[in-house]
Amino acid sequence: MRMNRFAAAALPCLLLTMVACKPSPDKSAAASTAPAAAASPAASVDAARIIAADKEPGSWMSTGRTYSEQRYSPLTKVNHENVGKLGLAWSYRLDVDRATEGTPIVVDGIMFVTHAYSIVSALDPVTGKELWKFDPQVPRDKARDGCCDVANRGVAVWKGKVYVGAYDGRLIALDAATGAKVWEVDTVVDHSRSYTVTGAPRIIKGKVIIGNGGAELGVRGYISAYDAADGKMLWRFFTVPGDPSKPPESEAMKIAMPTWKGSRWWDKGGGGGGTAWDSMAYDADLDLLYVGTGNGSFWNRASRSPGGGDNLFVSSIVAIKPDTGDYVWHYQTTPGDTWDYTATQHIILADLKFGDTTRKVLMQAPKNGFFYVIDRANGQLISAEKFAPANWATHVDLKTGRPVENPEADWATKPALVSPGPLGAHNWQPMSFNPDTGLVYIPMQEAVALFTPDPKQDFSGKGTWHMGSTPIALPENDAKALQGVTDMHKGHLVAWDPVTQKEVWRQSYVTVWNGGTLSTAGNLVFQGTADGRFVAYDAKTGSKLWETPANTGVMAGPVTYEINGEQYVTVEAGWGGAFPLALGALSEPAKVRPEARVLTYKIGGTATLPPPKNEPRTQPKQPPVTATEAVVAQGRDLYNGHCGMCHGPNALAGSVIPDLRYMTPEKHEMFAGIVAGAYRAKGMPGFSDTLKPEDVEAIHQYIIKRANDLQTQLGSTS
Repeated sequence: MRMNRFAAAALPCLLLTMVACKPSPDKSAAASTAPAAAASPAASVDAARIIAADKEPGSWMSTGRTYSEQRYSPLTKVNHENVGKLGLAWSYRLDVDRATEGTPIVVDGIMFVTHAYSIVSALDPVTGKELWKFDPQVPRDKARDGCCDVANRGVAVWKGKVYVGAYDGRLIALDAATGAKVWEVDTVVDHSRSYTVTGAPRIIKGKVIIGNGGAELGVRGYISAYDAADGKMLWRFFTVPGDPSKPPESEAMKIAMPTWKGSRWWDKGGGGGGTAWDSMAYDADLDLLYVGTGNGSFWNRASRSPGGGDNLFVSSIVAIKPDTGDYVWHYQTTPGDTWDYTATQHIILADLKFGDTTRKVLMQAPKNGFFYVIDRANGQLISAEKFAPANWATHVDLKTGRPVENPEADWATKPALVSPGPLGAHNWQPMSFNPDTGLVYIPMQEAVALFTPDPKQDFSGKGTWHMGSTPIALPENDAKALQGVTDMHKGHLVAWDPVTQKEVWRQSYVTVWNGGTLSTAGNLVFQGTADGRFVAYDAKTGSKLWETPANTGVMAGPVTYEINGEQYVTVEAGWGGAFPLALGALSEPAKVRPEARVLTYKIGGTATLPPPKNEPRTQPKQPPVTATEAVVAQGRDLYNGHCGMCHGPNALAGSVIPDLRYMTPEKHEMFAGIVAGAYRAKGMPGFSDTLKPEDVEAIHQYIIKRANDLQTQLGSTS
């Protein structure tokens, strides 16, 4: 049976029709509506206030609530005894029905949320009324330059300003009270490469810290610090070496350079990867910033660094001095990573007691399936155990800190079936730590992938994926085989004891890609699900206590806050990202459509949602195939290489980007023009620079073939 390998060499999108999108009523950069009177000046947050966050538990002032990123709230008015009385207080419709991944910030009487395409809204947290909205006008076809949809994971606030990283690489400061732009800087070092920004900034000692994405597309990773007052860049820490023919730029790069072999990672426009696209945490006592880094580029280490090497600092946690950007220590979770095992997953700081000794630790459950507990003062590994199925390594040697790899998982010269696959045992969805229970709540998932090497692949320009692998798509018309692949993807919520390194309880779901978690002193864990629910569990036992429909898949991390003595729970709900895009039909068990909203609950809430958009689709009559079998076969390879990452492998789409098997006669007639760029403003990139007219026609014929397959399957036309 042919297995899915994350459509492993699937490249950027072919967005033939306009994405589901609710037009914004605000056509200007910022709405003019003034916010209601707040308890204090808007977003008057500083370091002392974040460090002392537990003294005002009613606020949620940074993406993880505190610098330790525990995503734990001391609030107790909503608890395991009364959570069943939660009801919807209000909802707010977001503009773009794609990749809703943000964590709201709630402080000084205002809630700040982000939409896809990096749009920011300020809301009244009691009523949901929009106070202002800012659209950075990211070009809609910029999606081609990103890995996993046009997501944004939230803002940071500091001394009256709101900071957002725009998808196209800008860092923008807004006036928190009005939404007016204060300053804007370009964080991209090289616009000939496919840099993007999806993560939430952090602000430490007056410095806005932001990383970037794009490793699959051949960029070089780095983290930058900007002055929060005026946007002046203060330092930049590169995570992987640059041009090997030139001297290293820093002491960190002097350490990293000998761990890379040859020059393929840099040749012809490559960059090495190692992008810092999400996780950070900060210890104010040690004055250390911790940053997680991503996979190498290519994925295949044999292509990236012929001759081997650890390839520092890919798939690593790096400790940095926030004043200067100087390197302090690192721990590499997957040396020489060759499976897309990023260490950009959520980092949590806590003080844990081991016997009679309390240690300051850093915890991470990255993609590779091992849960790491590390001494955050010096980077020493304390323990590492599997929290999910993982066949790429047998264990981690505690003496060396290195994984003991399974030779059968090495795909440098032959295909290998590996777990976890590139979706990871835990992806970007944040986990949480409850100091009352001592447990970490992980959105765990089981996924496999068949990796097949392509040693001839080379860097081939902006907007192109580089993995050193060949495309292997999902089964086309074999329902049993497709179901077999689907069954290999399972989602769970796992409560994990980081001291004993053992699972305490779990809840299982219909599929992967479930939401981030929030834990509270009310003995609760909140999580959204891929199949469109928002759920509360008993934090100690895992018993389900409450659930409510969310109308759509929920991926983001929830928050809770208190105003005028009333506690609220909020989550950004909306479907999208890598799983429903890149794996298309495998997301079918979720049975949801993208509907992007902010959902806020309170005890006794009585608001309601409209019915979900799950109406059945009707296939228009399709034209006949006119090409030869050879041309159609060529079209399949071209489609899976250029279109499958967004429209689904083998034209088996998910529910986020249009399913091309349902194209209208008008779209078929316009096909060549759309692929050339006629729909750029609607989000469809142009491919005239990479596809010849005969290539476009071959792709079109393959899509027509797949549409006719569906027509036969449905048994009728409309």
